[in-house]
Amino acid sequence: MSTERVTALGGELRRVHGKLRDALALARAGLDGGGRPSEAVDDLLLFCHGFCAALSGHHRAEDGSLFPELLRARPDLAPVVAKLTQDHNLIEHLIGGLRRAVAESTDPEVAHSHLDGIEAVMETHFTYEERQLGAVLDGMDADVDRTEIFGPIT
Repeated sequence: MSTERVTALGGELRRVHGKLRDALALARAGLDGGGRPSEAVDDLLLFCHGFCAALSGHHRAEDGSLFPELLRARPDLAPVVAKLTQDHNLIEHLIGGLRRAVAESTDPEVAHSHLDGIEAVMETHFTYEERQLGAVLDGMDADVDRTEIFGPIT
């Protein structure tokens, strides 16, 4: 595993969140792409799966690597980390609902309604996380593997 010096981890977190917002926009665009019915089903599965995998991977990486490291350095942030972990669990539950809906329906509106719910929670979560942890992470000086702490979307 290669590591690189990253001193602005808060900025990196905001960049990753931006990429996840872009992935959500691509998923929505994919749902609205039109085309033949069989293409619409394939697009629905592809775009929703890609977005869900990216968001889930990001949260797993935070829970497994970033948050433990952060708590070692700043145990006073335990309530913040607990809230963020709770959000991750809620978002994962919503992603499961989207996956089930996509598997059961080819109607893009069904997927859109699930994406709306995920987006609302995701935006609240990202805003809170950036506000609570951005400056703390920017102040950390560590050798890290960005993929390990932020997930595959880096």
